[in-house]
Amino acid sequence: MASERFDVIIIGTGAGGGTLAHRLAPSGKRVLLLERGDFLPRERENWDSAAVFLDAKYQADETWYGKDGRAFHPGIHYWVGGNTKMYGAALFRLRKQDFGEIEHHGGRSPAWPLAYEDFEPYYCEAEHLYRVHGQHGVDPTDPPASRPYPYPPVSHEPRIQELHDALEREGHQPFPLPLGVLLDENNGKPRRTSTCIRCDAFDGYPCLVNGKADAQIICVEPALKHANVTLLTNAFVERLETAPTGRSVSAVCVQREGAKEVYAADIVVVACGAINSALLLLRSACDRHPDGLANSSGVVGRHYMRHNNTAFMAISRRRNPTKFQKTLALNDFYFGDGGFPYPLGHIQMLGKSHGPTIAAEAGAWARLMPEMPFDAMAHHAVDFWLTSEDLPDPNNRFSYGRDGRIILDLTENNMEGHGRLQAKLKGLLDKLDLHPHLLPRSLYLGKNIPIGGTAHQAGTIRFGRDPRTSALDLNCKAHDLDNLYVVDGSFFVSIGAVNPSLTIVANALRVGDHLLQRLGRGS
Repeated sequence: MASERFDVIIIGTGAGGGTLAHRLAPSGKRVLLLERGDFLPRERENWDSAAVFLDAKYQADETWYGKDGRAFHPGIHYWVGGNTKMYGAALFRLRKQDFGEIEHHGGRSPAWPLAYEDFEPYYCEAEHLYRVHGQHGVDPTDPPASRPYPYPPVSHEPRIQELHDALEREGHQPFPLPLGVLLDENNGKPRRTSTCIRCDAFDGYPCLVNGKADAQIICVEPALKHANVTLLTNAFVERLETAPTGRSVSAVCVQREGAKEVYAADIVVVACGAINSALLLLRSACDRHPDGLANSSGVVGRHYMRHNNTAFMAISRRRNPTKFQKTLALNDFYFGDGGFPYPLGHIQMLGKSHGPTIAAEAGAWARLMPEMPFDAMAHHAVDFWLTSEDLPDPNNRFSYGRDGRIILDLTENNMEGHGRLQAKLKGLLDKLDLHPHLLPRSLYLGKNIPIGGTAHQAGTIRFGRDPRTSALDLNCKAHDLDNLYVVDGSFFVSIGAVNPSLTIVANALRVGDHLLQRLGRGS
């Protein structure tokens, strides 16, 4: 196979690469998918909180280093489907305002080179492709949508419905969380034919029954039904080599099962996630591109964003028997709260806490509820995820050290709004019949979310009109090379304060249409 030439090589099978493969598959063009991981095994441990969160069984066994030289283990996953195998499938559009310039307490979020309207039809397609359940128009920040969601919202279980009703009584506008899930329910119960069974191991877990709308299930598996699409697993791309002119990628150098292989295609698409895509371009440096491929602007690896995220557990005064808890969200403070004219961010429910993870996380806050055993605490837990925008800083970057170490130089920014968002939620707890404590869930998405949490990675290979300040053009093609594209969260200019996956999917569909046109007229 290494001697064959493909029309397109896609490196990575996550939200970007998997979706792009799905888009190109019906064209008849020869597509090679390269995935550094394997298919995630289906086993009982998929739904075991100790295996998933304490043992980190499905995380990559890698060690990276902070700017202070301290080692950490990133919450990153290498499987067919990429990080979507473990995501919570909350599939939001960026707000319309997020595409423009926004003033924050900590600085300015820059405008995108394209407008919301350029993405809107692709958002619609993405929502239908990824089986999103939701309701447009009930979120006060919801951008205009030309089509409804393909499926109704996932219903709230009784305790979460009580939270919804209590928030409304307080004058807030809670709304159903848009979720990508293969669920067919009736009166809150999955039908006999539903793939999703509404279990308590949805958010942060791989799905044992394939009921989550992840990139493997939604895109890669259907794409592989086309004879023109080939997938190689356990195929780590070491570097990209260029033609003598330096204007095109001529070879994709792969290490697979202990052997070195080389592949070639008319078009090469990098979709390894914002972190690993940038690292691949950096380690592909050559005489023509001494600072790394697509990096004449110097932006590759820089402007890393991952959101200011915090996971919290509150304790209900009454037992919370909810299983599928991730159904409710609140955006009332997304752009501010009246007294504070800057954005705060987004609140959504998390998957349900379990006794073993609570015991591992307890630490100093265990004294706040000394009379409650951890398993009992789990039965009373109500879990929240808070997201605020971090700003694109060129000094927040990934690079390689002289010894080959992966180094993340990261300084948190724009935290004032996030702190105020936490205070807003804490102020609501009593009205929601919850104890007045927010207890940090440190194991969710990595033991140290600020540096180790990589679920919302974005911004390291930004797109734009000016080759001096961006690595990619508006079609996500490298300014410096004629056949190199990047299709994952790397292209983001800013990140907003909602989950980025749907925007990655929508962009992959948009770039896919461009590539189909290019391939149709010869590349």
